[in-house]
Amino acid sequence: MMENFNYKKSLDEINSSISIENKSNKFKKIISFLGPAYLIGVGYIDPGNWATDLASGSLFGYKLIWVLIISNIIALYMQHLSARIGIVKGMDLAQLSKYIYSYYINIILYVLAELSIIATDLSEVIGMAIGLKLLFGIPIYIGIFITLFDTLLILIFFNKNVRLMELFIILMISITGISLFLQVFLSKPDIKEIILGIVPSKLNYDSLYISIGIIGATVMPHNLYLHSSLVQTRIVIKDYKHIKEAIKYNLIDTTIALNIAFFINMSIMILSASIFFKNNIYVDSIESAYYLINQLGYFAPILFAIALIASGQSSTITGTLAGQIIMEGYLNIKIRPWIRRLITRSFAILPSLFIIIYFGENYINQLLIFSQVILSLQLGFAIIPLIYINSSYDLMKKFTINKWQILMSYFLSSIIIFFNISLIIMNIMTFNYNTKIYCFILILMIFSILFMVYILLYPFFKKIKPKQ
Repeated sequence: MMENFNYKKSLDEINSSISIENKSNKFKKIISFLGPAYLIGVGYIDPGNWATDLASGSLFGYKLIWVLIISNIIALYMQHLSARIGIVKGMDLAQLSKYIYSYYINIILYVLAELSIIATDLSEVIGMAIGLKLLFGIPIYIGIFITLFDTLLILIFFNKNVRLMELFIILMISITGISLFLQVFLSKPDIKEIILGIVPSKLNYDSLYISIGIIGATVMPHNLYLHSSLVQTRIVIKDYKHIKEAIKYNLIDTTIALNIAFFINMSIMILSASIFFKNNIYVDSIESAYYLINQLGYFAPILFAIALIASGQSSTITGTLAGQIIMEGYLNIKIRPWIRRLITRSFAILPSLFIIIYFGENYINQLLIFSQVILSLQLGFAIIPLIYINSSYDLMKKFTINKWQILMSYFLSSIIIFFNISLIIMNIMTFNYNTKIYCFILILMIFSILFMVYILLYPFFKKIKPKQ
């Protein structure tokens, strides 16, 4: 039975730290549940999103808005599934994956989850460094080192007060959103073209590459782990009525937060399309966008840099928490958050410095977009266990999703996996690699497909036994 499975509370320093039962009316109760999804939503407006949105808008105008909409729908649905398992089981996705799969499968899943954290951290490091350079003139390599310590200080300041942390994140999102909305207003976008951009259009190689980057930046693997833990900060009575109520209120929280993130992403894409695409200017970096955007007026570039720093700073906090959840869940190892931050930041800083030193700052934006593609390639390995858990009656009992929801879940996940395989094939066909690189890519693709199939079928063919 599940009771025999030995595990610790997810993020035990803030687990069950907020009471919601003493709220006198429905509105106050809804407010008490609002918060976790904003920590999730902020990951969808990190600097990696900026790079893909700016590149999309400058290359294709408003034509890929429909990709953002699809990405937001997938993200909203997957985050809802993530919140469900946290509320119902009182465990996060990493802990439940450890319960379901064998030791060796969990080691591979852990490594892949860590790669998604590093890819996320990479975009945050670069974005923060660029923002500091644009606003204060600090060289990028110094800004990269500053980012090593900023989140440590913030986490120490908030300590165990999760509500204060949520309010800080909401403030950062507000600053980002207001700054970008003002710039969109100043740019005077073409409303007719925006409406046409909602209609799906055919994708070529370049637009497919950017589209996968958008999906990777929007539906982030580490956020699926994070959300399943953060919903446990609310004290919920474990009976059918209260669990169902908690699921409903968390869905409201998720819907509001992720749609705010969607409109912020769309604002970046519209801003890029209305300024750069209209004038046949391809923006290959966030920094060049900053300098070109000054045609909107003196304050536009300042607002742009402030929004970039706010989005990068807030997303670093959630990256730290997600890394802690993954390490504790899969390996049952608990380390101090500041040590965790140093480890992940070090892995992100080294490739950033390498690119700057050997290739120059002009390649930073390509690194940002590539980091989002890496995130997209990791999605299947987080989504497949998530869907299985939600569809398992043995695990979820009365809260098991129905057959239509199961079909919808696998349909959405198949879209992501299809996009990933298409990108790899197009990479092989387009670029002139040597034989060794071709063989490596082919082996990697075969391994990814086989491993996804394996973790998909594993729970159905191997009876899950309680683990001590």
